[in-house]
Amino acid sequence: MKLEVQALLSAIERFNGTPVLVVGDLIVDHYVWGKVSRISPEAPVLVVNVREESRRPGGAANVAKNLLTLGAKVHLCGVVGDDEAGRELTRMLEQDGCDTSGILIDRSRPTTVKSRVIAHSQQVVRVDREESKPIDSTLAAQISAVVGAKLETVRGAIVSDYAKGVIGPSLFELLKSARERGLTGVGKVPVLVDPKDPNFPLYHHATVVKPNRSEAAQASGVSISTVEDAFRAGAVLLDQWQSEMVLVTLGEQGMALSSKGDSAVSNFAVDTVAREVFDVSGAGDTVSAVFLLALAAGCSGPIAAQLSNFAAGIVVREVGTATVSTEELREAVERAGEE
Repeated sequence: MKLEVQALLSAIERFNGTPVLVVGDLIVDHYVWGKVSRISPEAPVLVVNVREESRRPGGAANVAKNLLTLGAKVHLCGVVGDDEAGRELTRMLEQDGCDTSGILIDRSRPTTVKSRVIAHSQQVVRVDREESKPIDSTLAAQISAVVGAKLETVRGAIVSDYAKGVIGPSLFELLKSARERGLTGVGKVPVLVDPKDPNFPLYHHATVVKPNRSEAAQASGVSISTVEDAFRAGAVLLDQWQSEMVLVTLGEQGMALSSKGDSAVSNFAVDTVAREVFDVSGAGDTVSAVFLLALAAGCSGPIAAQLSNFAAGIVVREVGTATVSTEELREAVERAGEE
């Protein structure tokens, strides 16, 4: 498919003000930045001289951050602990204009925090503080209530599953009901799921499911080495997940989009545009945000895939979770159109 520059640019213009719901696992990405000059005399490990620390929204909160940077009006639903990390995450999101009324407090668990030690632009170690057991039935019911209400008002929704306990069967029962009522799906409110094992059996009734290479291989049972392999996996997953589209992200090989046609599965490959890759963490969140916004703007799956591919090529040039602005995305599309 030829690069349709004007269609891509037109879609970007329609991002601003689009109301979107994000539901999923909220994470604080904590970065410790420093330099290494020696090996510890106590053990064969690096000694990092800390120069700076920073905290950023991660997981579903990073999806929300990406959407906010692109101009969307974002409603976020998830769970944090009754701790300073949860309060800080909520403050960060509110400062960016996010509706955080759907963020619930679970006093039985801490806010998930991923601490990464970065030295000379390389990750040295990661330390996780988390509780990944499923949330209790009361909180699950509250989340379903928030999602059910918001689906009536938004133009798109993203389920961001990091397997930390928020995403469960009740949410997908709600999505099933919404689809049966004609609320969600192609031409309605598109729903994108960013999947994670062990929840693969849950993912039904979404518009698009977006696994990476290893997730698609595990869920489908198809070994994926080539784009054609990804298409074969996509055909299996379209039936398994009962979705309209499956988007398999393949890193340096780009993306493979499989869609249900009238009589057969149609496939569309997107070659990667990334020229420099420093850090892929959070790139999947960016892809989810842009793909869903493009669908909400009325774009086809191939146009949405091309736009999200350009966005991923921008954020992987940064160290740590990053976002892309509409201006950066527009410039990347225009540059490609001139080449």
